[in-house]
Order: sequence, then C-alpha cells, then structure tokens
Amino acid sequence: MAEAHERVLIEAAQAGDLDAFEVLVRRHQGRVYRLALRMLASASDAEDVAQETFVQAWRSIGRFRGSSSLGTWLYRIATNRCLDILAAHRPTETLDAELGGRDADPVTTLAQRERLRSVVAGLHALSGEQRAALVLREFEGLRYDRIAEVLGITVPAVKGRIHRARLALLATLGEHR
Repeated sequence: MAEAHERVLIEAAQAGDLDAFEVLVRRHQGRVYRLALRMLASASDAEDVAQETFVQAWRSIGRFRGSSSLGTWLYRIATNRCLDILAAHRPTETLDAELGGRDADPVTTLAQRERLRSVVAGLHALSGEQRAALVLREFEGLRYDRIAEVLGITVPAVKGRIHRARLALLATLGEHR
C-alpha cells in the first residue's frame, strides 16, 4: 500500500507537482540526513548534502524509472555527494553533540565520548568507499544487494569493502584503547 502511494507521488512529481515531491522529501529526509551525518561526521555538511540531494532529485525526477526504490536512488545521490566531499576535505566537526545534554554521571559520559571519538577516528581512517559501504550496512541496515545498487558495484565488491572496513576499524579501535 505504501509503495503504491509512493509510486503515485513519484508520478505526480514527475508531472511537476511540487507538493507531491515535498511529501516524498518529508518521507526520506531523515534517512538521507542520517546517512550523510554518519559518513561526514559534520552536521552542517550533512544538512548541505541532504538539501543538495533533494535539489538534484527534483531536477532529475523525470529520469527516475523505478528500477530501484526511491530511497535507494536518493541514497545513491547522497552517497556520491558525500564521497565527493570526503575526497575534497576531511570533516572538522565530530559527533560529540549526540552525547550532549544527557543526564548521566560524568565518568559514564566521559567513557561514551572516548568511545565515540575512537569510532569517529576509525571511520575517518577508512577510505570513502569503505566508509560508505560500512555506514550503509551497519548504521542504515541496508542489505548487501541494496548497498550494491546504491554504490553501483557488485555484491561481492560490497562484501569485500565491508570486510576490509571492519578490519581497519577494529585495528584503529585497538590503537585507541
């Protein structure tokens, strides 16, 4: 039912209905933003990527044929933009904001911050391609076949990237202990 309704919205957007496209944006903006945030570790860069993703999607919606889901198509646009940013520079902000404002004892908060810093450092040590595959699998919960669609590679290549990313992340986390 939801897929059929989304198809109707896509067709309306392809016919130029901005209101229908806005409904699609509201449905997918949270996931696109979270993907970008996890890949870039920068809230401002993630907001920019999310906005750019939907601008590009609006411009290209007429070419969307539905061979993959709209979510997969949007993830691909966002992932490609994130990879462009990662190739151009390293993000400067961290995910420390996720821990702010919690009512936990200072020792627990400090330990959480240190773990988060270690994970962020480990993610930054990965290549953009490895980071994209790992984030899509571990944080977004995508299946290997969907990751392959998003990244435009084969399923065995996805598995290889994720395996190498996990090994590199474990090595980095071991160094930060």
